[in-house]
Amino acid sequence: MTYLILVRHGQSKWNLEKRFTGWVDVDLTKDGRLEAEKAGYLIKKKDISINLYYSSLQLRANNTLKIIQKVLNDEKNFTKAWQINERHYGALTGLNKTEMSHKLGEDKVHQLRRSWEVKPEPLSKESPYHPFNIDTYNNVPKENIPDTESLKDTYERVIKFYDEEIKNQLKNKNILISAHGNSIRALCKYLFKLDNDQISKLEIPTGNPLIIQFNDKYKIISCEYLDKERAKDLLVF
Repeated sequence: MTYLILVRHGQSKWNLEKRFTGWVDVDLTKDGRLEAEKAGYLIKKKDISINLYYSSLQLRANNTLKIIQKVLNDEKNFTKAWQINERHYGALTGLNKTEMSHKLGEDKVHQLRRSWEVKPEPLSKESPYHPFNIDTYNNVPKENIPDTESLKDTYERVIKFYDEEIKNQLKNKNILISAHGNSIRALCKYLFKLDNDQISKLEIPTGNPLIIQFNDKYKIISCEYLDKERAKDLLVF
């Protein structure tokens, strides 16, 4: 039996400000760092030896993982992959979610955020928020950098990476991934065979580890959020 632990980064500065973040590389808030620390202690209580760590390229996920590793006293090198970055929110990037709900209507914003195939208008390549203009992505091939994405687009890059880089490792290794709301939603859709309606309702909490246990045939035996109090209103897989 092996374990896959999925952790959405702790609260970021733009989470706090209710802004569409996407590929903008913002850091954690003080509360976000505390969430990451708590996640580390919850994982530590499970007494699982983690063999491999993965993170997106983004600072909020990197720093969440570093805090968790420090709590676990296991600060080994981890793999950073752009493929598990947050969904790119296109022209919505940087805008306030509440203000956009007032401007466009709650139904339209919900559609842009949660639907499977609808994507926002592309973000101008001249914008300082475009990944072309953010140093974090200097080594990502330009043809792989999006101007906007739907959840389906995010799903395709996340699952390709999972199938090629992670799945075979789960045969005999325990893995922890520090990533983002939409990249983890994409992975959950795949692992738990969720339909498009279910995935639209799935919420991924910040800093609450989701631990998934597999048998040697990659079949899921069990899964649970480690912070039970914060998980009680979430979709049950």
